[in-house]
Amino acid sequence: MTFSEAFNEIVRDAPLGQLVRFFTKNRLFKYPEEQPNFKLPEPWIRIMNYADHDITPQDKTATSSSASVSNADQEGGEASDVNNATQPALESNEFAEEKPTHLTPKVSHAGTILVDWYSEDDPANPHNWSDLRRGLLALIICLYTFVVYLSSAIYTPSTEGVMEKFGVSNLKATLGLAMYVLGYGVGPLLFSPLSEIPHIGRSPVYIITLFLFVVLSIPTALVNNFPGLIILRFLQGFFGSPCLASGGASMSDMYSLTALPFALIAWVAAMSCGPSLGPLLSGFAVPAENWRWSLYESIWASAPMLIAFFIFMPETSSPNILLRRAQRLRQVTGNQKLMSQSEIDQRHLTVSDISIEALIKPLEITLKDPAVMFVQVYSAIVYGIYYSYFEVFPLVYPVFYHMNLGQVGLVFFCIVIGCIIAIIAYGSWLYFVVTPRTKKVGMGPQENILLAGLPASFGPPIGLFLFAWTARASIHWIVPTIGITIYAGSVFTVLQCMFLYIPFSYPQYAASLFAANDFFRSALASGSILFAHPLYQNLGIAKGTTLLGGLSAIGIVGMWILFFYGAKLRARSTFAT
Repeated sequence: MTFSEAFNEIVRDAPLGQLVRFFTKNRLFKYPEEQPNFKLPEPWIRIMNYADHDITPQDKTATSSSASVSNADQEGGEASDVNNATQPALESNEFAEEKPTHLTPKVSHAGTILVDWYSEDDPANPHNWSDLRRGLLALIICLYTFVVYLSSAIYTPSTEGVMEKFGVSNLKATLGLAMYVLGYGVGPLLFSPLSEIPHIGRSPVYIITLFLFVVLSIPTALVNNFPGLIILRFLQGFFGSPCLASGGASMSDMYSLTALPFALIAWVAAMSCGPSLGPLLSGFAVPAENWRWSLYESIWASAPMLIAFFIFMPETSSPNILLRRAQRLRQVTGNQKLMSQSEIDQRHLTVSDISIEALIKPLEITLKDPAVMFVQVYSAIVYGIYYSYFEVFPLVYPVFYHMNLGQVGLVFFCIVIGCIIAIIAYGSWLYFVVTPRTKKVGMGPQENILLAGLPASFGPPIGLFLFAWTARASIHWIVPTIGITIYAGSVFTVLQCMFLYIPFSYPQYAASLFAANDFFRSALASGSILFAHPLYQNLGIAKGTTLLGGLSAIGIVGMWILFFYGAKLRARSTFAT
């Protein structure tokens, strides 16, 4: 492939390429089906010839198809026809000359031809993209996730400045963080299900919301009234939220089951390190300049991500890619019987029906599946403690160890260190134990994903208890900081296991389930930010943090129960049945 061909392929599916196609009426950045020398693979031509002559499976003996089609139950007679249809009659050796990678499309009794991948190594299939291309896109998604999480806690050093500027209490000033977190918890409930609608896809949701995030970041940094600041912070989080749920789904679009855990390591690392590095970046700028500088930094971090998404981020959703392929093939061939699976599934549904189904699906699965319910609740507790924990740092390090805001921000860096240690340990376990075993005997029950989380579940209470009873002037600051490091590394591992368990449970609803998980986590985290100060004021630092450690200890029991009884819990799921 030449450089120009590679550039055309990368940019064509990105928002920039799609806009160019729109304004040039598809004369530039053409798809293979639109090229003058395009020719359908031979199996497709034969199938279309049989369909055009109205030869049905009842007429002759069928040939089995090797097409890669979902085995999920389909709704509607036409979908059932396609999935269960036999192939048009052909001689037994008719495809003998074809390469093994060629896929023969399925055809229904009514003559509908299912548009699928042309071959097993079809370059349009995200799983077949080059490692370099997938790595670049994964990096963009991770940086996007990092920036959105960074923009939450980056506000923390500005709290005192907001109190002085608008004459509000500390509790009200922390609403700037709490409402942002609540916003990015609510947003995915709308945006992630929309990204799973084949007619929409993931790319439009990403680029539109990221554009609004950057635009809203400007008045947020310039606003001169407190209610406006809080509303804008909520909207910032709301429109920055799609990557926090759909990011994991995009990873699963591109990577196989064996490679997905490694991709999710990077995504969860961005999720974990973002909030911790926010106070570090603004901890020196805010005292040197003013409280608005933390919000300026949010603009500077997010604007380059908007440019990267606009130029490079393609559509990764296979249903959307195949739907658009079917539309192009109908236009090129004039054959209206060419349809994608998603068109067949949803041909009798209205836009409102599709949207409502997508919006209620994550909550329905959560309520009906006990195993998924536990994952959502446990990760919410872990995340709520994670954010309430941030509120204790300014009460400990400036008071007991006489650190300034910038130095307190440096303490947050120990969370990154904990995550790096966890990445090395967890990644090594995946590479040297899980991957070889999976290639040899298969993955086995999906509860095997939780193995690393069993010992890691002891880490959060250990780290919290160590911090609680050593955070005092008489003990060196490094000791409670080690507790933070233990807590951060173990939380990373636990969340990694949780986020893998979700797409393995219901892969077709990955984005929606990540959205539900993000809502549960963020709703509790938003509340925990507000009750953290009263908690520490009434109980003190030692007892207040000990209470959080006791709550996180509940997860130890839950994690082990899920590992041993997860299959039975999933069997009791009324959604699955």
